Amino acid sequence: MQHFLKYSLLLLCAMAFFTSEKSNAQVLNAPTAADNPDLPGNSAWVYACGSEDYNTYYVNFTWGPPLVNGDNEFILELSDPSGDFTDPTPLDTISDKNTTFDFDFNFALPEDTGGDNYRMRVRSTSPAVIGDESDPYPMYYIGYRDPILISKDGDGNIPSGGQVQSCENGTVTLATHNVPNAENYSFNWFNGAELLEQTSNSITVSEPGVYSVEIDYGENCSGSANTLSNSITVVYVTPLNISITASGETNICNGQTVDLVASEDDANLFYTWYKNGTAITSRTLGLSSITVDANDADFEGVYYVETEGNNSCTEQSNTIEVTDAGVFSLTLQGSTNEILLPGQTIDLTADTDANNPTYQWFRNGTAIAGATTNTYAASEEGEYFIRVNQGGACSANSEDSNVITIATPDSFEFTISYDGSYQDCTNTDITLSLSTITAVFGTDNIDVTTELINDFTYQWNVDNTAIAGETSTTHFVLDNSFNGVYTLEGQLATYNTTSNSLVVILSTDEEIEITSNGTAICDGDVLQIQTNNTINGRSFEWLRNGSIYNLTDERITVTETGTYQLQIYDGDCILTSNVIDIVPFDDTAITIDVEDEFLYVSGTTIPVTATGATSYEWYDEQNNLIGTDAVYTVSQAGSYTIIASVDNCNVSRTFTAILRDDFEVPNVITPNGDGINDLWLLPNIYSGQQNISVRIYSENGEEILDTYNYQNNWPESTTSFPKQNMVFYYMIKELGSTIKQGTITVIK
Repeated sequence: MQHFLKYSLLLLCAMAFFTSEKSNAQVLNAPTAADNPDLPGNSAWVYACGSEDYNTYYVNFTWGPPLVNGDNEFILELSDPSGDFTDPTPLDTISDKNTTFDFDFNFALPEDTGGDNYRMRVRSTSPAVIGDESDPYPMYYIGYRDPILISKDGDGNIPSGGQVQSCENGTVTLATHNVPNAENYSFNWFNGAELLEQTSNSITVSEPGVYSVEIDYGENCSGSANTLSNSITVVYVTPLNISITASGETNICNGQTVDLVASEDDANLFYTWYKNGTAITSRTLGLSSITVDANDADFEGVYYVETEGNNSCTEQSNTIEVTDAGVFSLTLQGSTNEILLPGQTIDLTADTDANNPTYQWFRNGTAIAGATTNTYAASEEGEYFIRVNQGGACSANSEDSNVITIATPDSFEFTISYDGSYQDCTNTDITLSLSTITAVFGTDNIDVTTELINDFTYQWNVDNTAIAGETSTTHFVLDNSFNGVYTLEGQLATYNTTSNSLVVILSTDEEIEITSNGTAICDGDVLQIQTNNTINGRSFEWLRNGSIYNLTDERITVTETGTYQLQIYDGDCILTSNVIDIVPFDDTAITIDVEDEFLYVSGTTIPVTATGATSYEWYDEQNNLIGTDAVYTVSQAGSYTIIASVDNCNVSRTFTAILRDDFEVPNVITPNGDGINDLWLLPNIYSGQQNISVRIYSENGEEILDTYNYQNNWPESTTSFPKQNMVFYYMIKELGSTIKQGTITVIK
């Protein structure tokens, strides 16, 4: 009976839809938990605990008209555990209930389901509508329901007696080792009866205690599975704080030794000694010290010891580095190649960390007499290095430094360049500068700009003539009166050099400008193009579309469209003017922002705006001039004319403001043939309009009329009205939006 009443209400809603446009979308109600029809006497579920033994659930779903399309599918969707539908999971799809307003979905829980706040909703596909969300439900899939086994690091080895020992202040990791796909579950870890925060299948602890774990299936479903694990007791033992010390210096020479000694000498302790992270002894009882011998080829390294007692607490000591005192660093300061100029010296310096070093300088492989300190002032070209011997026990050790080559150049080369951007006949001034000084050594070139730029003397030349007073590394060319070929000479000691050549062709700063008395040509029109620049006595040419148009006239007459420009020759340069485009007059560029005819309501004003011209004249029906601005405000019905001008060209536009009648839409007609009120007459704002649709419906929702451009012709003479005082409904729409609606009563 309940379903019958619900279905009756849905049918009434469906009937109401056909007589009203207020209901324009399906109503998809929230699904609710329902009983399993295959289990007599069963009631609707309030939480879901699915498993491989039972995983069948039902929800009831109702919806309201209008009817969905024949190809529609209803899809039951599940949220994430927090109730969010950003990425819903489809549970069931039904495509054969498109005329049934009350039916059940059947679904099974996905195996990764687990949480207390799942929600469901129903989505239709044709049309696409998303329904209301259900109340939250606890839902869990019980994929594992056997006792859990835990072990240290999850290695599967349950310790004897269930006890794990660790050093004090250390940590122990416990993990499950018999739960497949453990990442799909949430876990409850316990220390005794205390619930801990960790929820994954492993936990790292730093406190002693008795630890166990179970899978969290929520308050309602955990009773369906007994997963509580075995217990592991974590016990912490006190560490020895092992350390090592050296018996003497750890920076030793060949023939020397040093002992490394552990702080605990215990015959019951196992010792393992390491160098650079690799064990150099086996795990040996009582081996509390070792001897490092510098006679061993690879004695250098970082040493430490690892100890282990009868418990599982393994300790590692501090580290001690043993180094070779016979090894030292030696660096000869300076660049690999040094340049020596006549009368100069180059200071060479050696840096070393050798103990009590002695020094000897060499040139071209031969010891330099008396050069036995860490510095030497070289005054000759050659290849230099220094040999250092370490004093004391490591005196047999010696090192040769890197080699520095000192050379005198064969010659020098200068490179000069333009500062910044430069282009012939474009720049009006330019600065020239010395950019590079190159020392030439046979086939090798070395940039020595930084080292020598302040040592040369300089002279700038133009066209092979020295420029008075220009003796710096830069030269400024002021204007085109100084055009020419520039070079820079330099002198240092016995070296003389001349740079590359730079050609400078500067333009004047004169700007050539042309003007015109118009840019648009009408039929038979003539325009003038001229310049205010002086061109008399200078070579020039007028161009049209890039080709020579006139070579003689300072002002030209234009009767053709095209692109016009003036070029004037100035020395080696051509001065080019701006461009003027002469185009045919385009009357379509003149526009007004109203239609040729538009409706005008008495007592109002309508601004009309014209664009595209340089001047305007507005005229009324009597040809009276009524305005000269780009905007004219219409304040009465009638015909208007605008004459718009561009240069010498005129365009005329005419428009009409039609008085709009404002009578109301009638709601009563009397089609009795007496010629009075026989037709339903609309004001002309609605009738005869191509974008206005008129619809008339009977009181039963039947469509009687649907037309655009209504001609005030309903009802036709053949239309019959079988009852007195019949009521009809009308809608008037513009571009799909309802602008007027109401009733029409027909009285006979």
